[in-house]
Formats: sequence, structure tokens, C-alpha cells
Amino acid sequence: MSVAIRLSRGGAKKRPYYRIVVTNSRSPRDGKYLEQLGTYNPVLAKDDENRVKLVEDRVRYWLGVGAQPTDRVARLLDKAGIKERPASNNPNKAEPGKKAKERAEDKAAKAAEAEEAAAAAAAAAQAPSAEAPAEGAENPGAEEPRVESSEAPAEG
Repeated sequence: MSVAIRLSRGGAKKRPYYRIVVTNSRSPRDGKYLEQLGTYNPVLAKDDENRVKLVEDRVRYWLGVGAQPTDRVARLLDKAGIKERPASNNPNKAEPGKKAKERAEDKAAKAAEAEEAAAAAAAAAQAPSAEAPAEGAENPGAEEPRVESSEAPAEG
């Protein structure tokens, strides 16, 4: 029989309270257990002395006979100085998910299209002004003919 040291939940809805128990690893989370080793109350402040209570000699006994703590219990034991927990390395933790990557790619594509459109609009705006001095440079003495309107301004 493989033995686990894990949390067994109690308390009311949205008010969790856990027992730290030794149990058969195949039994249900809140089912029958072999021995209660302590309590964990996550509602209390992190520096509160009553947040985690452990019976240290019993915890050491069960670890000595091969009980495997869950990740959360291992963190609690490490903080209490009972069993050192090796640091875990997850290089993909900060990487966004598939949907977030797709949204970022779409946003980048739209930004690139907008930038190209702005560059094209700027080039179109500069093109007529660039052609006008070129024509004037060819005929420096020529003046442009004036176009007058035959209509008189409307008075109201």
C-alpha cells in the first residue's frame, strides 16, 4: 500500500480548512485516513502562527517509512524546516497559451497593415508636391494661367 501525506478539506463554502493527514493514496480526498498530522488554515495571514500546525515527530516518522507528500504539503514541510523541497523549474510557465498567441499574431498583423497603409498615404500625399517643383524647374519663366469664375459671389 502506498501512503501519502496530503490535505483533507473541511470547513464551509469559501472558508477552507484542511487537515494534514496520512492516507492510502487511492482513498478519496476527504475519506478515511490513517492519522492526522496537523492542520492548515489558508484563511489566516501568512505570518500567523496558527496557519500551519504540525506534529513534527509523527511527520518525520511517516516520511521515514516512505510516505510521499503532495506538492502543497511538501511546500508546508519545507517552510516548517522538516523536509527540504527541491526547487522546480518550469520554463514554459510564463509563456502565453495558444489563443493568446493567436490574438497577439492577429494584432501584430493588423498593426503591420495599418503601418503600410499610413506609409502609402504619406507617399501619395508627397507625390503631387514632389511633381509640382519638377514641372516648375523645367519652365522657370512660365506662369500658370489664372482661371476665373464667371459666376458672381452670391449675396445673401
